[in-house]
Amino acid sequence: MLSRVAPMKAAISHSSTTAGMQPGLALSVAGQHLFALTCGGLWWEEAGLLVVSDLHLEKASSYAARGQMLPPYDTRATLARVERQMAALSPRTVISLGDSFHDRRARPRMAADDVARLRRMTESCDWVWVEGNHDPAPPDDLGGRAAIELAIGTLTFRHIPTAGEARGEIAGHLHPCAKVVGRGGRAVRARCFATDGERLVMPAYGALTGGLNVLDAAFDAVFPGGRLSVGVIGRDAVYRAGLDSLAPDRG
Repeated sequence: MLSRVAPMKAAISHSSTTAGMQPGLALSVAGQHLFALTCGGLWWEEAGLLVVSDLHLEKASSYAARGQMLPPYDTRATLARVERQMAALSPRTVISLGDSFHDRRARPRMAADDVARLRRMTESCDWVWVEGNHDPAPPDDLGGRAAIELAIGTLTFRHIPTAGEARGEIAGHLHPCAKVVGRGGRAVRARCFATDGERLVMPAYGALTGGLNVLDAAFDAVFPGGRLSVGVIGRDAVYRAGLDSLAPDRG
């Protein structure tokens, strides 16, 4: 039941590393100290909380059912990444922040070993499935508990960002990406964390998920007035980039 890159040094600053964790970027959101991980997860050490968003499990099989054949390994790859991060951090709580499954028929298409892996993960901690627009209710045989949204201290975790002021909101749904321009006009485009220090939008975690440029109009209501910085996910680190170093996809 539901309850309530070298030439780019001028544009971006390197992230930090916390002992025992992969390289990432320290962030402050609504006064809470968080850590953006290179895998696309968010770590709140004080709460023992790992957040992942938009897993979109079984996206490949959904496309295959409609005649577009994709390699059927996205669920396996996505779960393996979450599992590795859980092994490194030993979280007390994991929040899957909505759109965990690509559609409502994803569960019957899951391979038996993927089901077993996911059940082991949900049994090892307090696993919370937050409602998404793709998956209003998670499968009831995979463990964990369901919630429309979840408030912990000064932070509120929900899938779709709220328009207007929403201090302490951690959301997903928009799949933020950033196109960062450095010296000489060289640009890179990658998944990112988007924040103004008061709220944060998570990148999509799933292996087959795409992304929307943070300069798209869809982000205007979330970060009004251009108050925005991003943590761009690189191969080995997360990089901070300011609004003045970002570019739209067009042109």
